Amino acid sequence: MIQYYFLLGLRSLKRNPILTALMVLTLAIGVAASISTLTILHVMSGDPIPNKSDRLFAPIIDNGSIEGYVAGEKYIDHQLTYKDVVNLLASKQGERRTGLYGVGMVIEPLRADLGVVAAEGMAAGSDVFAMFDIPFLYGQPWRAIDDSNAADVVVLSRQLSEKLFGAVNSVGQRLRMSGAEYQVVGVLDKWLPMPRYYRFNGRSSAFGIEEEFLIPFATAIRHQTTHSGGMSCSSKREPGWQALLDSECTWFHFWFEMKSATQRTELQNYIDSYVSEQRKFGRFLRKAKNQLFDVRGWLNEMKIIGDDSKLSAWLAFGFLLLCLVNTIGLLLAKFSVRASEVGVRRALGASRGQVFLQFFIESAVIGLIGGLLGVLFAIGALLLIAMQSKQLAVVAHMDWTMLGLTFLMSISAAILAGLLPTWRACKVTPAIQLKSQ
Repeated sequence: MIQYYFLLGLRSLKRNPILTALMVLTLAIGVAASISTLTILHVMSGDPIPNKSDRLFAPIIDNGSIEGYVAGEKYIDHQLTYKDVVNLLASKQGERRTGLYGVGMVIEPLRADLGVVAAEGMAAGSDVFAMFDIPFLYGQPWRAIDDSNAADVVVLSRQLSEKLFGAVNSVGQRLRMSGAEYQVVGVLDKWLPMPRYYRFNGRSSAFGIEEEFLIPFATAIRHQTTHSGGMSCSSKREPGWQALLDSECTWFHFWFEMKSATQRTELQNYIDSYVSEQRKFGRFLRKAKNQLFDVRGWLNEMKIIGDDSKLSAWLAFGFLLLCLVNTIGLLLAKFSVRASEVGVRRALGASRGQVFLQFFIESAVIGLIGGLLGVLFAIGALLLIAMQSKQLAVVAHMDWTMLGLTFLMSISAAILAGLLPTWRACKVTPAIQLKSQ
C-alpha cells in the first residue's frame, strides 16, 4: 500500500508542475541555506583529537603587571614566557610535554628552477609528534637527544617535500633554511586538525593551512629564529635576543599530556606550586588564579566559535522556518483543490487514516525531491564560500554525516510542513463534497 501511495504521490506532482516546482524549490533553498551554515559550524566546532582531548592540557599563568590591575580582572594573554617554558619542560610532569611557537623561514632549495621558498612552520619538542598523533609518510621524528643538542634537523610536510624534492622519499636530504643547513629526518602525511588547537593566533589561524615544517624548539632558539604570531610584553625589556628570552614577554604555547583525565587536579596543583615558588623571585605579583584547559576547554576559551557564527546559524534556521511556512501555504492550496477527490474516496470506503497516509507520503515525496535539490544547492553554496579564502576552503566542505543530515532535514521539513494540510484533507466530509459535484 505504501508503494502504491508513493507512486500516487509521484503522479500528483505532475498535475500541478508549477505549484510542485515552487514547493520543491522553496524547500530546497531553505534546506541548502541552513545546512551549508550548519556544515561550517559543524567542522569548526569539532573535536580535533577526540581520542585524547581530555588528556591534553594547556596552562595559562597571569604574569601581567601589577600597575593598574584590578583583582579578579580576566587575563587575556594565553601564551607563556620562555623562562616558564624551560621550567615546565624540566618539570617532568605528565607522560609528555612540549613548548612550541610558530616560525617563518626562507628555504633555499637545491633545485635551481624553484628559487627561494617562504614557508610557515613550528618549533616544538620531539614529544609533539606522539602527543598530537602526527602521522608520518617517510622517516620518523627527531630524537630526544636532538632536542638536547639543538640539532639542525627538520620534518617536512608532504606538500613541501614534494615541492622541493619531487614525489620521492626526501629523508636524508639537506637544505638551507634561513641561512642554516638542516637535514630532513621525516616527511609528514597529511596532518591538519580542525580546528588547529595547539597554537592560536586569532580565530582565522585555527582554520589555516597545515604546518609546512617542524624543527626542534631548542634549535629555533639557538638560531634566534623569530616567532610568527603575537607577542605580549608586560614590562619594558632591553634590546637583543637574550634579553627577549629573559623578559616577561609571552610568545610561546605549552602542552602537557597526562596518562588520564583524572590527573588534571594533580597537574593543577603542580602549576599552583610552581607559580607560588616563582613569586619568591618577584614574579606573578597579581596572584591571579592559574588556569588549566583541556582541548575542548581551550577551544571555548579561545572563542574559536564566535557569536557571529552562532548568529549566522540561527538566521539560517530562521530562513528555513520561513520557507516551511511558505511550503505549508502551497500544500494547503494543492490539497484543497483535491477535496472532491478525497470525498469520493471516503464515499467508496477509504478511512481517514488511509487518506492521511496517502497525503503524508506525498509530502515525503516532495521532501525527497527537495532534499536532492537541496544537496546540490548546499554543495554549490559551500564551493562558493570556499573560493573566498584558504581558511574558508578548509571548513567549507560536506562530509557524509552532513550529507545524511541534509536528506533527513529535507524530508522531515516537508513532512512537518505537510501535517496541517494533510490533517485538513482527511477531515473532508464526503456528503458535502458529493453534493457539491
